[in-house]
Amino acid sequence: MGEAKIPRQLFLWSIAVAYVCAFASIYIQIPGLYGDEGIVPVRLLMPRMQRPLLEQLQAFPSLLWLGPSLGLEPQQALELICLLGVVLGLGAVLLGPLRDSLIYLCLWALYLSLYNVGGDFLRSEWDMLLLEAGFLAVLVAPFGLLRGRSSYSYHDPVTFWLTRWLLFRLTFCTGVSKLASGDPAWWSLSALSHHFENQISPTPLAWHSRQLPDWLLRFGAVVLLQCEIVVPLLTFFAPIRRLRLFGFYIQIFLQLCHILTGNCSLLNLLSIALSFSLLDDDHINSSVAPKKKKKTRSWTLWSLVSLLVLLVELAVYALILYSAVKLFKLQINWKQNTLSSTIDFTRKEFDEFMQFVHVPTIWVGVLSFTWEAVAAMLKCVCTRGVLSKLWSLIQWAVIMAASIGVFTLSVVPYAALTGISLLPEVRDTYSAVERFQLVGAYGIQHRMTSAGGRPEIILEGSYDGLTWKEIDLMYKPGSVNVAPPIAGPHQPRLEWLMWQAAQGGQDQSPWFTGLVQRLLQGKPEVVSLLQTDETLYPFSQKPPAFIKATLYNYHFTDPAENKSRLQAWWKRQYTENFLPVVTLGDSILEKMLEESGLKEKFPVQPSSDTPVSQALSHIRGHLKGLSGPLLLSTLFATLAGIFLVKSALSWALGGRKPKSATVDHKTKKPREPTSNRGNRKDNTEDMKLDSEKSPRRRK
Repeated sequence: MGEAKIPRQLFLWSIAVAYVCAFASIYIQIPGLYGDEGIVPVRLLMPRMQRPLLEQLQAFPSLLWLGPSLGLEPQQALELICLLGVVLGLGAVLLGPLRDSLIYLCLWALYLSLYNVGGDFLRSEWDMLLLEAGFLAVLVAPFGLLRGRSSYSYHDPVTFWLTRWLLFRLTFCTGVSKLASGDPAWWSLSALSHHFENQISPTPLAWHSRQLPDWLLRFGAVVLLQCEIVVPLLTFFAPIRRLRLFGFYIQIFLQLCHILTGNCSLLNLLSIALSFSLLDDDHINSSVAPKKKKKTRSWTLWSLVSLLVLLVELAVYALILYSAVKLFKLQINWKQNTLSSTIDFTRKEFDEFMQFVHVPTIWVGVLSFTWEAVAAMLKCVCTRGVLSKLWSLIQWAVIMAASIGVFTLSVVPYAALTGISLLPEVRDTYSAVERFQLVGAYGIQHRMTSAGGRPEIILEGSYDGLTWKEIDLMYKPGSVNVAPPIAGPHQPRLEWLMWQAAQGGQDQSPWFTGLVQRLLQGKPEVVSLLQTDETLYPFSQKPPAFIKATLYNYHFTDPAENKSRLQAWWKRQYTENFLPVVTLGDSILEKMLEESGLKEKFPVQPSSDTPVSQALSHIRGHLKGLSGPLLLSTLFATLAGIFLVKSALSWALGGRKPKSATVDHKTKKPREPTSNRGNRKDNTEDMKLDSEKSPRRRK
C-alpha cells in the first residue's frame, strides 16, 4: 500500500469533528439528564467511595473524582468535561499542529469519564465506537515530543492499519448479525420495507423511500448484505489498490444513504472516518490534480504484472456479482420490469459458512498486520545514521507493542461472533482492561426488525384525570401529522432510550420512572429535553397532576390507501398501556422510584462559589434554551466561516507567488533540453575558450 499521510490526517480531522459533536450534544442535555433536578442525577450514579484518589480512578475511571478539588458539584464537573472536549476538538479541527497524540489522549480520557458515569444514556454502540476509534487516534496521531518537527514516522502505517481492522470488524459483524440472529425480516429480504420506519430517527426522505416498489426494496436488502459481508471480505485487505478503493466508495455510498434516511449519527461519522484507511495519497492527489500518464515504449515485465492484476481485479468483481445472483436468486422479469430475489441458502449453510470463514479472516488480519510491521521495520533499518536508526527502531518497538496489544484485545469480541476459543490469558487481559473500553463488540446483539410497526411510547398528562393531553417529544414520532424531524449529528439521548424502552418494556427502563417524576414536578430542565419551545408543551403554565404512558404501533402512511390522509406522515394503532396513571406521592410511583434506585439517599451538596463554578454557570445561562441541532449548526457555521476566512487570506497573501513561479518554471523547462541536445559541442568549445582567456591560464 502506498503512502497514506493525507488519509491519516483526514481520519484525525474526522475524529475531532466526531468529538465536537458528541461533547456538544451531551453538554446541552446535561441539566435534564444528569442535573440535580434531572431524570437520573449523576450523583446517584457515582459510587460512594472513601478511598485515595488513585484507587478511585483505578476502580472507577472518571475525571469526575477531581471535581471536589475544584469546588465543583457533579453536574458542573460534567459540564466542564464537555466544554474542555469541545474546545480541544475545535482546536484539532482548525489547527493541524493540535492533531497531536496528547490532544487525542485528553479527548479520549474526557469521553471515557462521561461514559463511565453516564449510565443508560451513554450505552449506545456509537459511544463504544467513539472510544475505540478515539484510542486508535492516540496511536495514529503524531507525538510531537518524540518526532520534533517531523509529523511522519516509519511506523505510522502500522497504527493506521488498526483503523482498517476496526472498519472491517464493524462492517462485517454488522452484516453477519442480520442473518446470524435469525431475523425473519432479513431472511425474507423484507427488512427495508420495515427498516425505514423502525430505525431510531427516520427523516422525511425515509417516508418517500418506504413508498418504493417492494421488489426494489428487496433488491436493496440484497445490496446491503453484499456490501456488509462480501465486499469487506474481498476488498478491505486486498493487495490490489483499486479493490480497496472500490470498498471505500461502497462504504461512503452506504453511509450517505443512512444519513439521508436516518439522520446523521455519530455512527455514520465514525464509519466515514474509518473508511479513509482504505485510501492512499496517490488517489487523493490524482483526484485533485490528475497526473499525466507516462508513455511506455516497450512491452515489459511490469506490463505483464499489470495485466495479471487487472484480471484478478475483474475476477473479484465477477465473484461479487455472481455470489449476489447465485445466493439470492436474482431474476429479471422483462414483462413486468421487475427483479425478483430470494435467499437460496439455509440457516445451517450460513452457519457453516461463518465457521469456515471466521478463523481465516483473523489470520488474514494477522498476515496483513505483519506485512505492515515488517515493512515499517525495514524502513527504520534503512535510515541514515546510527543514532537515527536506533531511535527509529525504539519508536517502532514501542508502537508495535501497543499495536499488537490492541489487535490481540480486539480479537476477543470478534471471536465471540462464532464462539472461537482463545487463550485464557488473552481473555483475562481483556477482562482486566474492559472498563477502559479500548475495544468494543459490534453486531453481537442484533435488534430484530419488527414487521408489526414501530412501537412508540406516548406520554399523556391531565389535571383532573379525565381530560388528557399528549406530550410530544421533539425527535420522535408523536402526532401523526408532524413530519419526521431532522436532528443532524445531535444525539437526543432521551428519545433514543424511549425507542429502546418501547421494544423492551418498562421493567427494563428504570430511568423512565425518573422522567415521569420530573414531569409531574414540572422541572424545566427535563421539560426542555422534550420541547425547547414552551408553546409546544401543553403543561408549560402548570405541571400535570396525573401522567400515564400508552404504547402505539406506528406505520408510515401509504398514499394509495387513503388519498384524504395525504397530510399525515404516520398512522398508528393502540397496543397496550405502558405505565398506569400515577401522581406525585402515590404508592405506585414511590415503589417504582425505590425499585429504580432513584430515591434520594443523601442530601444535595450546596454548590461552592468558585471562579470556575461561576464561569460554568455564566456559560450555561447564555446557552439556556438552545436546542442541540441549533448549537451544533452554530458551531459548524462558525468553523465554515473560519475556514473561508483562512482560505481567502492565504489566497490574497500568497496566491500570486506560486502562480508566477509555475509560469517561470513552465517557460524555462522546455528550453533547457533543446539547448543541451543541439549545442552540446558549442558549449564545450565556449568553456575551453573562457578557460584560456582566464588570468590563471595566462600565467
